[in-house]
Amino acid sequence: MDVPPLHIAIFPWFAMGHFTPLLRLSNKIAKRGHKISFIIPKNTITKLQHLNNHPHLITFIPITVPHVDGLPHDAETTADVPFSLFSLIATAMDNTEKDIEILLMDLKPQIVLFDFQYWLPNLTRKLGIKSVQYFITNIVGAAYISTNVDFMNLPPGFPDSFLNFHSHELRLLKAVRKLEFGSGLLLFDRFAIGTRLSDAVAFKGCRDTDDGIYADYLEKYYGKPVMLSGPLLPDPPTTTTLDEKWVSWLGGFEASSVIFCAYGSENPLEKSQFQELLLGLELTGFPFLAALKPPSGFQTIEEALPEGFSERVKERGIVYGGWVQQQLILGHPSVGCFITHCGAASITEGLVNKCQLVLLPRLGSDHIMNARVMSTKFKVGVEVEKGEEDGLFTKESLCKAVKIVMDDGNELGREVRTNHTKIREFLLSNNLESSCIDSFCQKLHDLL
Repeated sequence: MDVPPLHIAIFPWFAMGHFTPLLRLSNKIAKRGHKISFIIPKNTITKLQHLNNHPHLITFIPITVPHVDGLPHDAETTADVPFSLFSLIATAMDNTEKDIEILLMDLKPQIVLFDFQYWLPNLTRKLGIKSVQYFITNIVGAAYISTNVDFMNLPPGFPDSFLNFHSHELRLLKAVRKLEFGSGLLLFDRFAIGTRLSDAVAFKGCRDTDDGIYADYLEKYYGKPVMLSGPLLPDPPTTTTLDEKWVSWLGGFEASSVIFCAYGSENPLEKSQFQELLLGLELTGFPFLAALKPPSGFQTIEEALPEGFSERVKERGIVYGGWVQQQLILGHPSVGCFITHCGAASITEGLVNKCQLVLLPRLGSDHIMNARVMSTKFKVGVEVEKGEEDGLFTKESLCKAVKIVMDDGNELGREVRTNHTKIREFLLSNNLESSCIDSFCQKLHDLL
């Protein structure tokens, strides 16, 4: 059944890792004739314009981010500041509330999708607009965190028991519950208030996987509709081609022999772990391209490299500090392994490509959840072993994980490769995502 054209406003948290998947969702919704008003800090628009596949239906609505003491004057998003200042970015976002109210009165959307803006549902209700809290995170992890009081025992009725955590991870999960995140509010409360006040909650995922079980579980727990938008697969690149320097370099190696390591655009590693990562890549003996930010306290990649590293890896290893075309690199036939920090968008891009996954979750609790779901539940990647207490990996543990997925004779590697192939074919199968998006649009319409 065709859904009448909707007008949806989307207001993401001020981070590239949220803008990109929500713009991906916007493209898929707009393809069905719905209008999208995408609210975004004004200086960030240029970074996203090339990803707007339907400019006649998706309009970027620029907002000015109010200055907050302690932030650089031109800071708009988390990409502009270190992790220690993310909380101030949240305060700045909260300070847009009056501007957003005026904007919504002018735009008159029927529905607003939001994530971190706990105050938005009260505002939209006043204006007669429906609000949907949209999580880009894995629904399994969100279900576990939002319904689990102490992380010591599974919540009653929780659909699965595969989630086991190390000591350092449990400490992090508990710390996240107590993390102040803008406007004197705890991060956990920011989400919980938004969930309680919104008209519905939505997640990336599809009912054809186990996500449907968790959606049903959360629907009972929250007492409101829980929707799934589909896996948000990356759209095939249209006009973009891979930079010639990478085409040339990758073309010098055999098929499926190169390791690509991308460690997120935020939260740089400490120097010791940065060096351990590079020494681990060297130890594998495979060619590698590592896209990394300089470690904390360093201005450039070069000054933080291990002694003699550049000379030893020469032509077979590149450490690059700039932005790279991740999706296109992952699709290159020479790339056989993807070491990922386990952000939601990166996991999806890894799953739909043929390269094998090595999971090295970073700071975020959602990264830990994504890694555990992929390594334990779906068994489509191998997680790098870390110290039980300190949470640190070694060059040997990184090398071991890479060797497992790259070795045709390794039993675990074979299982992971088989499962990855199955889930890749499933995600790319005809009509899977299309039917998910159709269902999601129908449920949005039903809210009205």
